[in-house]
Amino acid sequence: MNILTLTLIEARKIKRSKILLILAASILILWIPNIINADMNFQMDDIGISPENSFFIQGFMGMVWFIYPAVMVICTVLLIQNERTNNGILKMLALPVSTASLCLAKFILLVALAAVYTLASAGAYYISAALASGIADYDFILAPEYVLPMAGKLFLASFPMLTVFWMIAVLITTPIFSVGTGLASIVPSVLLINTKIWFLYPMCYPFYILVTEYGNLAKNMSSSPIEMIPWIPTAVAVSLACLIIACMSFGHAERR
Repeated sequence: MNILTLTLIEARKIKRSKILLILAASILILWIPNIINADMNFQMDDIGISPENSFFIQGFMGMVWFIYPAVMVICTVLLIQNERTNNGILKMLALPVSTASLCLAKFILLVALAAVYTLASAGAYYISAALASGIADYDFILAPEYVLPMAGKLFLASFPMLTVFWMIAVLITTPIFSVGTGLASIVPSVLLINTKIWFLYPMCYPFYILVTEYGNLAKNMSSSPIEMIPWIPTAVAVSLACLIIACMSFGHAERR
């Protein structure tokens, strides 16, 4: 079986899990407060950002700092536990397929879920902005030509972070410890984005991009352009290292 076939098989399995429900619930949790507190976006005169830009940035900032990474941590563990429950992974390992292919198929599904989540969040933004516009009698809706490319950048920037979460889920077989380690890794991103070595910590990447964009939109804030070097080489190296370690370690605990 090729990677595509394995990935499609894995996609069918998520019907038994609560992954899609978790994705939907987290998006509601993210945007409902922004609708309720839409009037707060008119109080940003000291920052110099327009209400519509503030509505967009505040919503997505809550997403990329914690909710999106946390949801991806939970998804990685659930994808692994789909097989570890009732020793289902032993049946997988008995198939005439390499463990690396099985591991990559599951990771590709995780990336697909991340893409769906990002796109759904962009859609939820438009619904929320429309509702907030009706409540506040102000047009909060930004053009898709701005919103969709920004959502795409945040998704691409999160790829190295996903590889780290996947590696953690593969290496740590106990679900509670795996989730705890993943969630704990999110917290330092708030501190590290303000340092010169932010590019060494993949969990910083989406948040750093959005904070930089915040500085570009706000007249009374300054931001420096993102330097592709050494960020991109570091991101590629981290992603490859994490995927290699995950592929080499996948299924080892169950074979003992």
